[in-house]
Amino acid sequence: MNKLLVLIQCKDEVGLVANITRILANHQLNIIAMREFVDEEEQRFFARISCSNAIEGTEELKIELQKALPSKALIEVVPKADKSIAVLVTKEFHCLSDILIRNYFKTLGAEVKCVIGNYENLKELSEKLDVPFHHISHENLSKEDFETAIIHQLDKYELDYIVLAKFMRIISPSFVAKYKHQIINIHHSFLPAFIGASPYQQAFKRGVKIIGATAHFVTNDLDEGPIINQQTIHVNHTYGAKQMAIAGREIEKSVLSKALELVFDDRVFVVGNKTVVFE
Repeated sequence: MNKLLVLIQCKDEVGLVANITRILANHQLNIIAMREFVDEEEQRFFARISCSNAIEGTEELKIELQKALPSKALIEVVPKADKSIAVLVTKEFHCLSDILIRNYFKTLGAEVKCVIGNYENLKELSEKLDVPFHHISHENLSKEDFETAIIHQLDKYELDYIVLAKFMRIISPSFVAKYKHQIINIHHSFLPAFIGASPYQQAFKRGVKIIGATAHFVTNDLDEGPIINQQTIHVNHTYGAKQMAIAGREIEKSVLSKALELVFDDRVFVVGNKTVVFE
């Protein structure tokens, strides 16, 4: 069955759902799932509508919706298809391996076009699972030259998203701007907490009872972008720093996996520095 997604974000007003469903019906689109949300404080309406009987010409549908909805409405008409992604890594394997296994068995909801690493540690893993690996070292390069080399490689692919799977380099505002709301990061904390190096050592020393992870879109404010998914687990005094790190890696994989599932299925709307997520 062919499917089509209609994604809408606009000013809230009376009659929006009626207008939207009427236009979809006129195009012989059968609604099989519809989720709506109104941010009452901002008076903002959000909708994710899944339709069957997908049509060939989507531009006419988009124009009709634009005329019927409030001015400056954001409308996307998306044929249901897998996304294309690149993954940036450093040395840690746990998030990459989870992504590559799902990619190999076609359960990721996306196709991994390439892996780029600033070390070669994960080259063998990537190539074993039939994904090209490009080594781009940051050593003896300025940040600008390093990122230019990465962009040159990324530009060889048609990409929807870039996933930072424990890529331990801070990226520049110009890089972020080029891929606005397309870069997804996994952070080793239930943000905001324990910023910087050795987070689990910090957590151990503080005697924390909960650790977690956060997946978010990358912005110029380090680790403060719109949050997609978060989870926590309980720990106790028997956990040393090593045990916390092991538990932390497991939750990082889980949080990133869920975040990617939501994003690849077009369930995440970015609104300023927040998200609306239709799970």
